Amino acid sequence: MSDSRSDIGISEAELRSATQALDELHRATFPAVQATLADIEEHNRSVVARVGTAAASRRGLLLGGLAMATTGALAACGSTSGGSAGSTGATASPAGAVASASAAASRYTGDLKVVALAAALENLAVAAYTGAAKKAGAGDYGTVPPAVLQFVTTVKGQHAQHAQAWNGVLTSAKLPAVTGTPVKIAPAKVAALNATSSIAGVATLALGLENGAASTYTYAVSHVTNAQGISTAASIAPVEAQHAAILHFILGQYPVPDSFIGIGDAVAPSELTV
Repeated sequence: MSDSRSDIGISEAELRSATQALDELHRATFPAVQATLADIEEHNRSVVARVGTAAASRRGLLLGGLAMATTGALAACGSTSGGSAGSTGATASPAGAVASASAAASRYTGDLKVVALAAALENLAVAAYTGAAKKAGAGDYGTVPPAVLQFVTTVKGQHAQHAQAWNGVLTSAKLPAVTGTPVKIAPAKVAALNATSSIAGVATLALGLENGAASTYTYAVSHVTNAQGISTAASIAPVEAQHAAILHFILGQYPVPDSFIGIGDAVAPSELTV
């Protein structure tokens, strides 16, 4: 794979430009996300201080849900492969990071369980891009265009910030932050990523992961109750959508917008193993 132009369906100049636009979008929208979550976290802390952790878990907590304000916010994330994208998505995580599927009942309940799931999925994305970069550095994908590595680094950083934001909601409610990739789907996705041997292969798997996250967020629309969470996720959603759009271009595909994002690839809260 010595010809970098043959490895990706977009020129390096175009990919660098798209990555820069992605970074600018994230920088423009994420401060509002942080401000909203800061309000939620302060409210949670005051409730816990007033009534105690046990009582607060049953009442009064303002929970940062993952609902989408509109499906239009995710339009750019349209997938030409439908449900198969989520089924082939892959990630990498260290051995032992995935909690046992037979773990005891989750410590997270209600909207907080959806928040915990969101944090876990963001961690999963971080692990996926970290694993891809490691394999690229080992030469598993041949000669990787620098623009691809720049995209991977940028997207990994954004997912890490999203995970940190959701974990802030959990810790403000006196619950532990989600670390590692405690979702039942993780082991299979680790194996799938480890089996990739080309840029196209890892891009396809990453696209599945991004589309799976979008589908999960759409699922959350009817499964969370807090309105403030809607504005939070609506700010994050366009950034996640652009990840998928750029991956389509890397694969030489035009990212045809979807008017409605389905939930066929959604990860249910019951998949959380902590």
